Amino acid sequence: LQSLLDMMVAEEESLKERLLKSIALCRKELDTLCRELQLDPCEAEEESTILQMEKNLRTRVEVMLKQKRDRKQELKTLQEQDRDLCDILCTTPFCIDSNAVPSLEDLDRYRRHLASLTIEKEQRREEFVSSKRQIILLMEELDHTPDTSFERDVVCEDEEAFCLSTDNIAALQNLLQQLEARRSLNEAVCAELRSRIVALWERLQVPVEERESSAVH
Repeated sequence: LQSLLDMMVAEEESLKERLLKSIALCRKELDTLCRELQLDPCEAEEESTILQMEKNLRTRVEVMLKQKRDRKQELKTLQEQDRDLCDILCTTPFCIDSNAVPSLEDLDRYRRHLASLTIEKEQRREEFVSSKRQIILLMEELDHTPDTSFERDVVCEDEEAFCLSTDNIAALQNLLQQLEARRSLNEAVCAELRSRIVALWERLQVPVEERESSAVH
């Protein structure tokens, strides 16, 4: 009986020692996680058995590890979206440490930054599509064939592949203004030639029927 009791006491003391080691490791891991997640340090539990304390600490470690994984995963997703937007808009990526665990405030700022970029992308896309439509109509009207790489990119390239940088949008507006100026110049020349034709008709006393047959041009 004494041997059995001694063995039971030894087992309990061994269990207690394992629990205390586990508690120490959990507390150390919790402290690290609190720093990484930028949370207040975890307070020690009072009036709890060693067994219950060890279980509670392990549960808290698991919860915080999940928070860490979730934040890192969201950061990765946001960075992928950021890269896509930066490629389209030719802007610099959002400044954030990829190796550290982001705070909730960091993630919120990142989300708002990407929302702003998305709105900017849609505005530039609408401006590009509208300008492209006008440019194509003007080129057809002026019988102008795209003769520069930029003009070919605007007219021929897929709309989704066109880089919506500020420089490209400015160049797009400049091209549109040049084509509009050429059309205005051509219209002025045509008006002058028409007035000279009418004056010559009057001087030559050209019949109305012959004037009307030429007027269609």
